[in-house]
Amino acid sequence: MSLFRPNRIALLGVPVEIGASQLGTLMGPDAMRTAGLKALLEELGFAVEDHGNLAPPKPASEDAPPGNAKHYRDIQAYVQALSARAYELSTSGALPIFIGGDHSLSMGSVNGVARHWHAQGRELFVLWLDAHADYNTPHTTITGNMHGMSAAFLCGEPGLDGLLGDEPRASITPDHLDLFGIRSIDKLEKELVKQRKVSLIDMRQIDEFGVGVLIRRVIDRVKARNGVLHVSLDVDFLDPITAPGVGTMVQGGATYREAHLIMELLHDSGLLCSLDVVELNPFLDERGRTARVMVELVGSLFGQQITDRPTPTNAILPAE
Repeated sequence: MSLFRPNRIALLGVPVEIGASQLGTLMGPDAMRTAGLKALLEELGFAVEDHGNLAPPKPASEDAPPGNAKHYRDIQAYVQALSARAYELSTSGALPIFIGGDHSLSMGSVNGVARHWHAQGRELFVLWLDAHADYNTPHTTITGNMHGMSAAFLCGEPGLDGLLGDEPRASITPDHLDLFGIRSIDKLEKELVKQRKVSLIDMRQIDEFGVGVLIRRVIDRVKARNGVLHVSLDVDFLDPITAPGVGTMVQGGATYREAHLIMELLHDSGLLCSLDVVELNPFLDERGRTARVMVELVGSLFGQQITDRPTPTNAILPAE
């Protein structure tokens, strides 16, 4: 198995907010920058290129918008532009970090990344750290909000078939998606996830077995296929006590330390090829608290630690 450990990181802000019901996530990219994201990554030894914020053109597509997908045309513009940029950044050899913005951006970021890695003959797996499954389609959705359709779109579900226009669609299969930390799912969405046999780890399983055991299972599965891993980190994966700056707050999420352990184990794995950080809403935050937490988590994902320990970690406890 070949590890992917680049020394260059490409940051791209994606200030889309209309995929969600609560406005404010367009300020997320700049809040992450203000909280010191670039400086932290540089302290960890990376050459960081900040490509600013994506400004999509008006879409030229002429497909008929689905009847139950709000702001379809504007989100389509973002998705098409972002897919092309994600592919470009991935082929440059840098590891791209896409800073959102709501979770609808992942329909573009993951598609572009998947297109690159499929061309390299590597399987792309996606770890979806989120309170919600985001596996709705225009047929199953209750709200029509497109940030709740991202994972389904990436797995090739029908209903948004013209979203990418002329941009190539590079879907993953449902068995390459891991929904992790789920604690809110719609009825029809739940049925679809079950039909597709998507891996779903809810908070009950995390409470019973612990995040270490469960994340190692994901890592082992990706390694067994010589795959690479895209991580899509939604602020609402965390408990609102830790991260209040989010518009889709759901009680009972991951703790601060659980989230850091996940990031540390993912770093040790050497599988990470790209990252989304989404749904940060500074308008709802408390003095930048959530932005700082998210920057700290990204730091752990890229190797920040208290003591120098061998990588990867093993199950042997340190001597007393």
